[in-house]
Amino acid sequence: MDKKEKEILQLVAHTIRVISAETVENAKSGHPGAPMGLAEIAAVLWGKILKVNPEDPTWKNRDRFILSAGHASAMLYTVLHLMGFDIKIEDLKNFRKFGSITPGHPELSPEHGIEATTGPLGQGFAIGVGMAIAQRKLMDIFNKPGYNIIDHFIFAIVSDGDIMEGISQEAASLAGHLGLGRIIYIYDSNKITIDGSTSLTLSEDIRKKFECIGWNTLEIDGEDIEAIEQAIEEAKKVEDKPSLIIAHTKIGRFSPTKEGSPKVHGAPLGPEELEGLKKNIGWKYKPFEVPQEVYTFFEERRKVLKNEYKKWVAKFEEYRNKFKDMAEMWEKFFSLYIPDDLEKYFPKYEKGKEIATRNASEDTIQILAEKIPNLIGGSADLAESVKTTILKSKPISRDDFSGRNIYFGVREHAMGGILNGIALYGGLIPFGGTFLVFSDYMRPSIRLAALMKTKVIYVFSHDSIFVGEDGPTHQPIEHLASLRTIPNLIVIRPADANEVPYAWEIALKEKRPVSLILTRQGVPVIDREKYAPPHLIRKGGYIIADCKNPDVIIFATGSEVPLALEVHETLEEKGIMSRVINLASWEIFEEQDEDYKKKVLGDEEDAIRVVIEAASPFGWAKYVGRDGIFICVETFGASAPYKVIKEKFGFTKEKITEKIIQKLNERIKSKNQAKKLIEK
Repeated sequence: MDKKEKEILQLVAHTIRVISAETVENAKSGHPGAPMGLAEIAAVLWGKILKVNPEDPTWKNRDRFILSAGHASAMLYTVLHLMGFDIKIEDLKNFRKFGSITPGHPELSPEHGIEATTGPLGQGFAIGVGMAIAQRKLMDIFNKPGYNIIDHFIFAIVSDGDIMEGISQEAASLAGHLGLGRIIYIYDSNKITIDGSTSLTLSEDIRKKFECIGWNTLEIDGEDIEAIEQAIEEAKKVEDKPSLIIAHTKIGRFSPTKEGSPKVHGAPLGPEELEGLKKNIGWKYKPFEVPQEVYTFFEERRKVLKNEYKKWVAKFEEYRNKFKDMAEMWEKFFSLYIPDDLEKYFPKYEKGKEIATRNASEDTIQILAEKIPNLIGGSADLAESVKTTILKSKPISRDDFSGRNIYFGVREHAMGGILNGIALYGGLIPFGGTFLVFSDYMRPSIRLAALMKTKVIYVFSHDSIFVGEDGPTHQPIEHLASLRTIPNLIVIRPADANEVPYAWEIALKEKRPVSLILTRQGVPVIDREKYAPPHLIRKGGYIIADCKNPDVIIFATGSEVPLALEVHETLEEKGIMSRVINLASWEIFEEQDEDYKKKVLGDEEDAIRVVIEAASPFGWAKYVGRDGIFICVETFGASAPYKVIKEKFGFTKEKITEKIIQKLNERIKSKNQAKKLIEK
């Protein structure tokens, strides 16, 4: 690197430093410290290293950059502006304002150069690992001798906080195990967290720790422009290990009184301190003014990158002509193509049999894997239990990515973040499985998936107290209600084996994340000649058994639907008319038109409304009212065979029928008393 280049990169760094600080100051909130300490790293990354094209921001062969330390968003928006992405100075001035494209933490917006929503620390770390898995998988499928059409790197900036988070440890372990050599993470080691020095909480040797789990590590002065570039170029040469570059920086660099202090982490500098920063670096420009030399530098950088892009486009056209089948597959993969005729391949299950819906899911996965070659997934060390294995495929491994089964290990949280990364990368449809009760370990990642609307499928089995002998630690109670409260997350609990393929079909066609909620225990296959067909689950909720003028309207989901039908038949024998509604997915049902919803829910004001669901009753009042009958679970479960638990917790047709009749009698008695009062 010659003197002139070094000088312009230093000017770029100071531009990033000042504009980031001004952005936070103007908003009167934000995090100036990290951008000020990371300025040289950002200058080198965007000015020398990253392969992107602002004119085609979703170019498939671009380098991916993730700001896992999402609180440094002012830096990211500043450098994206300089690079020529569609972020204007006015957008920087609108930082953290309602409706702006520059929110407090980065939110997924590929057209603006933002590859992932980050902020909850550790999430970006795991997302990058997911992207690297997807990249390696797709490289193995599509790259041919002389045609490396996927040939780029996954970069991230991670912080002390990211390094501490458990999700990062899980994801780092798996990345090292798989030898994901296209990962280059720069660790902003400024030794400061909100509460003070990292000496309060962190004493291990991070470099040795990462080396132990299979990472290539380097250590540099994070302000040394030449060292930054050299370290990245060295990391690029390591093909069999992910790389961590430990960059020693100073938070709030060049701030007169706050440099190196936690006080500069999450609050504006203040006018005097901002002026002191400018004085310390000799900054003579107006607020939000970018030196023309910096704009010119990035114009030249874009020209270089555009030439690389054009070469790739030409090479891809050659590839398309030479490997027509592969090119066609490429289009299907990246459009996430789903065949229209899946239904004709669905397994059919005979009425009367008892089949766990997790087993029906396993059957369905095998069929889907044949028809959808970019479906890929696994579980957090529970493949045998949640039935997520693609039986005709093998595990991906360090030396062989031809398989489609991902063994995440006992790493639920990392699995959630990695699934997001796979989905964000594009080309693959990922799924991941564990017990429903362990969705708690994944919740932050699920929430981010919903926020980003990533196409991820969660396979959650062992869905109720009917898990049985494993006891209350493994029996979910509040989890269905908890998942239903997450915006943009679709939750589907199929009633029997024949509904499961349709639930999978919904998940595959959805553009949002979907949770499939499945049973461990066998569930009676519903007689569909007698009751409504399973494809109606596509509506989210439907009337599975009906009558004229119902006295009772019963709502149920999952394994409780066959039980609700037993109650329906028992009531009918006693001359009591009932309707049964299978409300498999609240979210999908609520998106139906009002006429359909009214038809299903009914307007019979006098009918007693009952919900049967082996989970918390939270949320059901909107369908059954506060005066409804709740056959639900409001305590923790117990360790016993599931049939014993059904009896003890009141999930039998006899006990439920008894409660309904008691309620009917109470209502009749109340009406008679009211009548007598009126007569008096």
